Amino acid sequence: MGLDIRTNSQENLPVVAAADGYVSRIKIERYGFGNAVYVTHPNGYTTVYAHLNKYFDKLDEFVKEKQYKDEKWEQDISFSPKQFPVTKGQLIALSGNTGGSAGPHLHFEIRDTKTEECINPLLFGFNIPDNIAPIISGLYWYDRRFSTYEPGANGIAVKKVGNAYTSKVIQVNSPQISFAVKAVDKANQGFNLGIYDAELLMDGKSVYSFKIDKIHYNDTRYINGCVDYTKFVKDKMSIQHLSNLPGMKLQNYSSGSDGMINLPDNEIHNIEIILKDVNGNTSRLTTKVQLNNSSEKISSNNKTVSPNESKTIKTENAEINLSKNAVYDAVNFIMYEKPDAEAVSNSIVLNSPCIPIHDYYSLKIKTNRKLSNEEKDNTVIELNYGSDKNIIKAKWDGDWAEGQFNRLGTARLLVDNSLPSVSPSWKEGAIVTVASLRLKGTTKIGDIESFRAELDGKWLLFSRVKDDFVYIFDEKCPKGSGSYTLKVTTINTAGNANTQTFSFSR
Repeated sequence: MGLDIRTNSQENLPVVAAADGYVSRIKIERYGFGNAVYVTHPNGYTTVYAHLNKYFDKLDEFVKEKQYKDEKWEQDISFSPKQFPVTKGQLIALSGNTGGSAGPHLHFEIRDTKTEECINPLLFGFNIPDNIAPIISGLYWYDRRFSTYEPGANGIAVKKVGNAYTSKVIQVNSPQISFAVKAVDKANQGFNLGIYDAELLMDGKSVYSFKIDKIHYNDTRYINGCVDYTKFVKDKMSIQHLSNLPGMKLQNYSSGSDGMINLPDNEIHNIEIILKDVNGNTSRLTTKVQLNNSSEKISSNNKTVSPNESKTIKTENAEINLSKNAVYDAVNFIMYEKPDAEAVSNSIVLNSPCIPIHDYYSLKIKTNRKLSNEEKDNTVIELNYGSDKNIIKAKWDGDWAEGQFNRLGTARLLVDNSLPSVSPSWKEGAIVTVASLRLKGTTKIGDIESFRAELDGKWLLFSRVKDDFVYIFDEKCPKGSGSYTLKVTTINTAGNANTQTFSFSR
C-alpha cells in the first residue's frame, strides 16, 4: 500500500511533512498502523505516516486531552484545515514500532484524497537508485478445466541465459491452462519488492497484463486471489498468477483478456513473459508449450463452491453459509465432524486453511450436550487455521452457536470459565524509578477484549503494545506523592471480568 522506510533499527527519529497541507486525521490502534497521522495537501493528495511513537507537541497534547475526556486510548479523530496546518519539512511526529509492525520503521503512503485509493509512491519521483531488473526463479502452469486449487501448481525449472530467462518445452495434459511466475523486484538497497508490471504473450499476442498503480484498502484482500495462496500457506512461496481467477475482482489491476490459454492443437506454441519495475528495468522469460494427450478432467461434486454463487453446506451438527464473493476459484468443499473431548461440540473441519475466503461467512455449530445459561454466556467459538487461532464470543439460537469468520480451518465450541489477568513489571509496593509502568496481559483462551486502569480512582491512560499495557509517567502521577493504588479491570473474549489492585510509589 506504500513504502516501508528504514529507520536504521532506531525509534524516535524525526518524521516531517512531505509537502504543505494540514493534519486531517490521526488514528491510534493496537494493530494496523498503530499511531498514524494523515496530512491532506491542496493538490488532491493525502500522505499517511504510520507506526509512530508520538505526534508533534501541540497535536500530542490535543490527542491526550481527548483520550482522557473519552477515557479511551484508541482514537480516530478528524480535523479541519485550520486546526493543525503544516509546511513542507515540518516535524509532525517521531518514528516508532507501534501497531502491526515487526521492527522500527516508517510506513508511508500517498492517497487520492477524494477516492482514498493508495497511489504507488514510486510514481512520484523518489530518488531511489535502481538498475536491477526483476529476478525470475520459477514458472508454473495450472490445469484450468476446474480450478487452480486442484490439482494445483505444476513447477517448471527456469534458467538464466545472459540477460534472459528460459525453460524447456512445457508439456501439458490439459487444453485449458494458465501460468504463474515466482519473481521478485530487487532494488539496489536490497529490498524485495513485488512485481509492478507484467505481460504474458502466446505466439506474439498479448493474453494478459497487469500493472500496480493504485489500490483501495477495501480491495487489498484480493491479493489472496492474485497469488497461489495454497503455496504461500504451505511453503511460504510467493507465486504471482498471470491470469484472473473468476472471483478476483480487483479494480484497475489487469487489462486485456483473463490470461486463460486455450490450446487448440498439439503444435508447439511460443510463450513470452515480460516483467518490469517502475524504473523500466525489464526481464524476459521465453519458453514453449505443447499439449500432449489430454487427461481426464477433475470432476466436481455436489459440494463444489463456485465463484459468484452463494452456497450452504451442512453436516449433522454444523452449517456454513458462504456468500457469492467467498471464493476466487472453484473449491471441492470437504466438511466433516470429529469427536473432541476438550470441547462442548464436535470439531468441525472446514475444508482446508490453504484455501482463501474473501469475505466473512456465517458458521453454526450445535452443542453435544445441553448447556446451562451460564455456560452459554461463557462459550466461545475457536477457529484453528494452523498458524494461529481466531476466537470469538458465541451468539446463540437455541442449542446452536453462531459466529462469523473469514478463514477456513477447524472450529469448535469451548466453555471458558477462566479469568484474564495482568502481571506488573514492578514488585508490589516498590518504588518505581523507570519512566513507565508495564503490565503483561494473559488469558487462557482468547484475548483481553477490554482493559481499564484507575489510579486512586481516576482513569489512567495506558497504551496497548502487543499483549502489554504501558503507562508513561506524566502529571497524572507526580513524584513524591506517597503510595499510589492502581486498580485494573480486564475482560476476556468469553466476557469474564477480573479486577486486580497494585501499589507502588515514586
